[in-house]
Formats: sequence, structure tokens, C-alpha cells
Amino acid sequence: MVATSSSVASGAAGAAIFAGSSSRRYNYFEPRGKRATHYEDVTCDVQPDPERYLIQDWIISFGNGKGAYTKDNTRALSSNWHAFRAPDQEWERTHYQRQSKIETMVQAVISNARKAGAHLVFDKAWQRILQVHLGAWKHAEFGLGTSLMQAQRYGYTQMINNATLTNSSYKMRLAQDITLYLAEIGMDIAGWDDEAGKKAWLEDPVWQPTRLAIETIMGTEDYLEQYFAINLIFEPLVGELFRSGFLMQAAAANNDFITPPVISAAEADYERNLANTIDLIYLLVNDEKHASHNRALMNGWVKKHAALAEKAATALQPIWSQPHSKPVSFADVQAVSQERLARILGEVGLTR
Repeated sequence: MVATSSSVASGAAGAAIFAGSSSRRYNYFEPRGKRATHYEDVTCDVQPDPERYLIQDWIISFGNGKGAYTKDNTRALSSNWHAFRAPDQEWERTHYQRQSKIETMVQAVISNARKAGAHLVFDKAWQRILQVHLGAWKHAEFGLGTSLMQAQRYGYTQMINNATLTNSSYKMRLAQDITLYLAEIGMDIAGWDDEAGKKAWLEDPVWQPTRLAIETIMGTEDYLEQYFAINLIFEPLVGELFRSGFLMQAAAANNDFITPPVISAAEADYERNLANTIDLIYLLVNDEKHASHNRALMNGWVKKHAALAEKAATALQPIWSQPHSKPVSFADVQAVSQERLARILGEVGLTR
């Protein structure tokens, strides 16, 4: 049984017996499997909790008396916030290794393509699409990454914070990749406008509903709502719709074999982030004490953010008509995204 501040009157070494006290591995948590994984060893209980081990209460508190982390940073409730384990088991070292490999791959693709002059045979209309619309999309990725960076500060456990922060890092990396990619190929294409994407993001009616959806997420004070809205709602309805449903399908038909490899890492990133989010939300929606509260709360989040994401997706429809070669229709891609959302919500037991 885990000792708490109310069950032990002393903070002296040996005054309390914790799970793993007799183990020479010094684990103070219950591993999910038979043995603790390396991820659990370096993540679980790295952020202490007065309800578990800090008998003297929080070591650092804010001026208003609140401790460093509080449960009311989200309206969701849990009977055990420490139960979550990220399925991707990503921690600092593995995260840096993966990011480094992706960056090496992206830079090799861009460098080799430039040497071969592959970008010079892009269809002219497609060149314009990359300048304007891929250039605009990097701002969307940056906004989502910024939102997640802010959200991770308020998660109650290190496991939740870790999953949210790596999610943010993936988004920031993609925004950087797109920026560098467009700058590199733009140096060799006459009339290339590096500012076209920013202008479209700020002014083009096609992108304003996407801005609204993202800025609504960024303005949300509930960190779990931000995490939920990005991975369970916005990504399937807008993110995958644009990245997989447009860029990766239309590129090759317009003589572009460079953009898909640059963007493809983002789809693998999302699968990892989605798995983490589903695991956390499933725990909350099926919590032994707070399931009904969490289900009602999150169904409200679905309605709020799905309405904005659907408007954002619909506003992007004109982009599908701009390439000379149109291998896929917007209606077909949107139907796939709607099915994807339904499957995701079904996995965690939520409805629209």
C-alpha cells in the first residue's frame, strides 16, 4: 500500500513502506507488466506527488498557495492519475534519437532532390500550391505545437507531461522541416515567394476557419482539453485530411516526389500521439469513480471542437481543385476523415 502524508507522521528515511521498498532496484511504483520497462524507470514518479511520497507537501508552491502541480488544471477527474503509461514508451533519449533520424532522412531527401533538379520539373500550378498552402500549413503545425508546449506544463504526472511534450516537439519539428524545405527548393525556382504562405495564413479565406479552430484550442485553459482536441478531433478532420488526403496523394501526379517523404514522418508521428491520447482518455472515460463525469465533459469537447474542425476542413475544399492533375476528390477524402473520427471516438467510448 502506498504511504500518504496522512498515514505517516514522519518524513524520515525508513518511516514508511512503499511498493518496492524491499527491491534493490528502488522502484516506488507498480509496473504495468511483470517488470518495469526502461521508460517506466525514468518516467514514473520523477515528478513527486504529496499524495504518494511528499509527506512534507509540495517543495515549491506558488504565491497563491497552490503547489507546483494541481488536479484542477483540468476539469477531468481521475481516481489515479498515475495509472497512465504512454504506449509509445518515449522518453528523453529515445525521443532525441528518433527526431535525429527523421531530420537526417528529411535533409537527405531535400539535398539529393536539389542535386538532381527534381523540384525544377514540378507542375507550375503545384509550385504555387506549395508556396501558398504548404507555406500556410507550417503555421498550423506551429500553432498546435505551441498549444501542446503550454499544455504539458499543467499535466499532473510526468507520464502525461512527457507524452504531451514529445507531441509538441513533433509538431515543432514538422513546422521547421516545412520551412527549410520550401526555402531550399525556392532558391532554385524563379519568382518563388517565401512570404506567400504567411500571407495566406493571415488573409486567405480558405485558411481562416483553420486559424479559428487552432486559436480556439490555444486559448483553452484546460490542458487536457487541448491535448484531446488536437489528437482526437483536429488531426483526423483537418491534419490528416490535408497532409495525407491532399499533399501525399496529389504530389506525385504533379511531378513532385519530394514533398511526400518530407511530410510522411508527420503521419507516423500522429499514429504515436494518437495511441497515447486514446490510452489516456480511455482510462478517464472508464474511471471507476468518475466515468460518467468524464464522459459528459468529453462529449462536450467533441461537439465544440468537431464543429470548428469541420468548418475548417470544408473551407479547404477549393485547394483540391487547384492542381492540374487531380487524382483524388475532396469528397472522398473527407468521407475517410469522418470515418476515421468515428473509429477514434468509438475506441474511447465517446459519441458526437
